Order: sequence, then C-alpha cells, then structure tokens
Amino acid sequence: MKRSIFILLLFIAAGVAAQERPVEGIVFDRDSKQRISRVYIYNLRTHKGFYNNIKGEFATKVSAGDTLLAAAEGYHVDTLTIRSQPAILFYLRRTAIQLRQVTISDTVRSPRDRLKQIQRDFKDIYRKGDPQELLPVGGSNGMGGAGLGIDALYSLLSKEGKNARYLQEIIERDYRESMISYRYNRSLVKNVTGLNDEQLDDFMQQYRPSYYFVLEASDYNLIKFIKESYRQYQKNPGAYRLPPLKEEKK
Repeated sequence: MKRSIFILLLFIAAGVAAQERPVEGIVFDRDSKQRISRVYIYNLRTHKGFYNNIKGEFATKVSAGDTLLAAAEGYHVDTLTIRSQPAILFYLRRTAIQLRQVTISDTVRSPRDRLKQIQRDFKDIYRKGDPQELLPVGGSNGMGGAGLGIDALYSLLSKEGKNARYLQEIIERDYRESMISYRYNRSLVKNVTGLNDEQLDDFMQQYRPSYYFVLEASDYNLIKFIKESYRQYQKNPGAYRLPPLKEEKK
C-alpha cells in the first residue's frame, strides 16, 4: 500500500514538473531603458528567489499563472504574471524620479494605504519571514520560562524565510520612498522654487529629504527645507548630483 502511494506521489510530482517551462528574461530601467543588475526575482508560487546577472538577464522555470516579483534597491517593486509569453521583461521605475504630475486628494491612496494593500496581497511573504513568537513565555512542561517556537526558528534559519524577509525589507524601503514622494512632490517644489522640467528633476534628486524628516516635518518646516536647499542649489547646482549611468558596451 505504501509503495502504491509513493508511486502515485511520484506521478503527481512529475505532472507538476511537466507543466513548468524554462523562460528567460531581462530587467530594464523604465526611463533610461538601460539594463539593471542585482535585481532579486521571486516566484510567489514556489517561494524561491534568485538574482539576475550583471547583464540584467535571468533564466528560470515557470508555470502558467505564476507571479514573479522583481525588487532592487532604488526601484519600486514590480510584479508580472506568467501567461504564454516567450520571454519576461521587467521595466522598473526608480523611486527617486518624480512623476510629471502628482495630485494629492481624497481619491488617491496614501503610501500607508498602499503598504497595507501590499501586505495583504503578499501576506504569505510576511508569514514566512515573520520571526514573532520566537521566545514565547511558558513551556510545554508547565514550569514556565522561555520556550522556542519551532515555526519561528524555521523562519529564521531557512532559505525560504530569508528570502521572505529580504522582500519585506525591500517593500518597506519602497514604502519609505513613496512616503517621501507623497509630501516632497513635484508640484510643491515647483511652486516654492519656480524650477521646471530637467532643472526641477535635478534639484529634487540632489536635495531629496530623508524619510524620518518627512514623517515629522510640518508643512512649514518642509517648505523651509526646500527654500534653504534651493539657495544652496543656486550657489552650486551640481554639489550632490549623481554620476550618470554607464552606457552598456556593445
């Protein structure tokens, strides 16, 4: 009987594997169209992740309906659902580049609301990467003291748990960048400085405030920060300018 069950499980596993197919992909910067390396690709079905290579390329096995998540420092997290496409192309948007128009109203979800939605959508990632109750009070022997949660220990030590926690960090970082952009937006900075187009983008990238400052600053303090930063910008427009991305050698 056990042998029959074992053979049946082998056939089921083989059937699942047969549905998977190899696929290749590339990750691009959405604005510059240059390739991005050091991007973490994570399959929400298999809970396995890996990095793409220095050319921005990757290869993996997928099944129809799989959702792949791409995350990289300095970029917003993006997802893509596998259908029948022969190749996977991700176009990631930088967190430090502002949208051409930012409208804040009651109908626009705040970064906190978006974070809550992401946590609901990817609740499995948070479950697998959550080390809570690592030291629950009270042991099974009834003598009290600190006990060790087995599930929490597995989450801390397993590769799957590490992958999930890494994605949590990226999602949280993406939330912080969105919170900065929510208050330090293009419309506000333009009204305070009078800058436009490329000069406005250049100024905002060089004098982007920190998450904790934006979190605590009043509207008055934020405008004061912009004015003081603009005075510095006028004295030296390239003081904090980032170097341009290197062109890919052909």
